[in-house]
Parts: sequence; structure tokens; C-alpha cells
Amino acid sequence: MRLFAATATALTVTAALAVAGAAQAKDRDPTPQERTQIEAKLRAEGYVQWDDIELEDDNGLWEVDDAKTKDGRKFDLKLKPGSLEIVSRRADD
Repeated sequence: MRLFAATATALTVTAALAVAGAAQAKDRDPTPQERTQIEAKLRAEGYVQWDDIELEDDNGLWEVDDAKTKDGRKFDLKLKPGSLEIVSRRADD
């Protein structure tokens, strides 16, 4: 009986930790369709290369890390979902 109770407790704790971990997952990658649209916007704005693209859970904006221009300058960008308007452009040295 004690083994059953200990196992049930361990499973409950494990399940609770899994749910907590999922709740803390903040960012997500774009779907293939979203990625295509974002990359088209980046190219139209003169960017030629970039690293990660993620939708941030805390502010609901797309974040593009190390977006590079033709002349080699790098920027961290934030874009509005939907319109893909660049709402933040911070130089990344």
C-alpha cells in the first residue's frame, strides 16, 4: 500500500512539474507560412540574413535576432503580428 501511495505521489508531482514547465514556455517559432511572410518582409526592408525568429509570449511581438543589412550592420527587430510592421529596431553590435 505504501508503494502505491509513494508512486501516486511521485506521478502527481511529475505531472505538476510538466504542466508548470509548459506554462513557462514563453516563445514559439513561426509556422512555415509565418516564416515565409516574415522573411519576405525582412528582405523588403533590406535585410539579407538573420538568426532566430520567435513570437514572444510576454509582448506578443515577433522578435528577429541579428538581422543583417547588406553593409553588415546587425539589428534586433520586433515586428507586429499580422501587419509585420517593424516597431523596434535596436543596433546589435
